[in-house]
Amino acid sequence: MDFDRYREAVAANRRKHGFDLIDGDVSGLDGLWRTREEDPTVGSVSLFAAVADADDYDPDDVVEVADRFRDEILSRLGERDGTTPIGYVAFAVGSPDDAVVSTATSYTVAERRTNVFPLVYDTNAEELHTHPVPRLKGRGIYRRQSADAERLFDV
Repeated sequence: MDFDRYREAVAANRRKHGFDLIDGDVSGLDGLWRTREEDPTVGSVSLFAAVADADDYDPDDVVEVADRFRDEILSRLGERDGTTPIGYVAFAVGSPDDAVVSTATSYTVAERRTNVFPLVYDTNAEELHTHPVPRLKGRGIYRRQSADAERLFDV
C-alpha cells in the first residue's frame, strides 16, 4: 500500500470515530485530528492523531517529529481543560528499519503530562507496530494505546 492510500484509509477511520481535522498544515505531519472521549480507566481524554510520510526517516527523525508533535498538542490545549492529552503519530514507511521501529515503540510516552505514542506502519507488509503493554504500572494508558492504534491506524 502506498502512503496516499494509507493516509486516506486512516482519515476515513478517524472520521468514523469522531475525529475532526483541526489543522491541515502541521510541519512534517499530514494534518492534525482531534476528539474528546470518556475512558473508564483513564478518565476524560483529548485525543490527537496524525500521520507522517516517513520513508526517508531515521531514528533521530522519529524522535524529532514525535517531540514536535507533543509540542503541537501542548500549544493546542493552552490551559489544561481537565482532560488527559493523548497523541498518536503513525510513521508510514515501506519496510522500516528495525532501529526506526525500536525507537518509535520505546519513545518516552509520558512527558510534561502529555502522552505521545509514535507508531510505525509498514506500508509494504501492512503491519502496525505499537508500544508493548507493560505488566505492571501504567497499563491502562498502554492498553488504550493498543486499542486506539488498532481502530485508527491498522487498515
